[in-house]
Amino acid sequence: MPKDDRATAADVVEFVETCLFVPEGQHVGKPLALQSWQKDWIRTVYDNPAGTGRAILSTPRKNAKTALSAALLLAHLCGPPARNRPNSQLFSAAQSRDQAAIIFSLAAKMVRMNRDLAQAVVVRETAKELLCPELGTKYKALSAEASTAFGLSPALIIFDELGQVRGPRSSLYEALETATAAQASPLSIIISTQAPTDADLLSVLIDDALAGHDPHTVVKLYSASTDLDPFAEATIRLANPAFDAFMNQREVLAMAADAKRMPAREAEYKNLVLNQRVEVNNPFISHGAWNACGTPVAPLEGTEVYGGLDLSATMDLTALVLIGWRNGKWHVHPTFWLPSEGLSEKAAADHVPYDLWHSQGHLQATPGRTVSYEYVAHHLRGLFQRYNIQKIGFDRWNMKHLRPWLLRAGFHEQMIEEHFVEFGQGMASMSPALRDLEQVLLEGEVAHGGHPVLSMCVAHTVITLDDAGNRKPSKRKSTGRIDGLVALAMAVGVAPLQVPEIDVRSMIG
Repeated sequence: MPKDDRATAADVVEFVETCLFVPEGQHVGKPLALQSWQKDWIRTVYDNPAGTGRAILSTPRKNAKTALSAALLLAHLCGPPARNRPNSQLFSAAQSRDQAAIIFSLAAKMVRMNRDLAQAVVVRETAKELLCPELGTKYKALSAEASTAFGLSPALIIFDELGQVRGPRSSLYEALETATAAQASPLSIIISTQAPTDADLLSVLIDDALAGHDPHTVVKLYSASTDLDPFAEATIRLANPAFDAFMNQREVLAMAADAKRMPAREAEYKNLVLNQRVEVNNPFISHGAWNACGTPVAPLEGTEVYGGLDLSATMDLTALVLIGWRNGKWHVHPTFWLPSEGLSEKAAADHVPYDLWHSQGHLQATPGRTVSYEYVAHHLRGLFQRYNIQKIGFDRWNMKHLRPWLLRAGFHEQMIEEHFVEFGQGMASMSPALRDLEQVLLEGEVAHGGHPVLSMCVAHTVITLDDAGNRKPSKRKSTGRIDGLVALAMAVGVAPLQVPEIDVRSMIG
């Protein structure tokens, strides 16, 4: 990556502090003085010896992330980076039109507050565009609600609040990232509060950056550790670098007090103020507790096996989860099916890499446009021949369609009656199953091997409660597919939690 193709951090800082003014708030109209932590991050981005292709900054809200984004895009529009890269296309990307309008609005205000910039930059309010005719550079605000971004050739992309993307995919993000291939040294900047779960796009990018695989990717994450008191001022300061600069401390501390007093607001507080990965809804299990059980799975041969079968609609995800007790743990073996036709379209619609998981062997694609129950029945017959399967819980809703195919696959009526157990999806059956599953997870008695499709289902699962505190998974409130979690809960529900110990001496004659 050519080193002289980029302006230095000192060039960028000088432009921002010399030419730009605070666009709004209590310090409006004053010169925009960058904080030391902001300068440090800019140095990380622009003085990277390897050259930076992707830069991630994650802080809680109210740390002036959007204002910093606006300042950087102006530097690339008409500042030192622009003079090294004339005729560049610049974009900011947000999930909604309203969010996209915010970063454009702040940049436009900064332009109008400086007489020289106002003469050099053309503001197109309706189109959400800024142009610098002298350098031929052009900036446009885009949103995920807009039409496709294919055909663009950006030199700079600023992704604003990418943490709002649910799941590991975003069509706008992928279109813009792909479009940078035409540039010699494109730069993508991501400035956002963290996403709620590990399965979300921003979390995937942050975790990959923290692993240090690519020297062209840099990351700075301001987040409070989950081991600390979430309501203490010292904890809040750790997560918020601007706490003593321009944050409203009284407002933030009031939010902490509210969250401490009202548990229903705690998740939102932890995500937005402490920048922790916390699902704002009521998740089934924390990602930490789930990940702690990600040890490798052992084979199921030679042990009693129990299962759960979630027969979804024929065009949706169908899940079978088998579990067996070995070496003090329930070892989890999931199988997932989707139709092979339209798999890529399904992946795009759900923002989930089904096609990648299929190529990696984590997801089976059945022939045609539907999940054939004949295919599932023959798969089950093979498993019964291979394993000592005791019980499989199932939802009766679609079982009437599977039963004829089970008979054709070689099952007989008595086998079906003995081994397939009807498992209700309401509070009465699901609440005890979830309680048992939660227990074995928290006690570390599960090994799931980090299966990506199952982990996605667990991360997406939101629980609904009745007045008595009974629980069940809510497909309506959940953020994505939860079929794997439902199947796992049924498997645990039909399995004996207390596995009897075998007295070897009593077996010796």
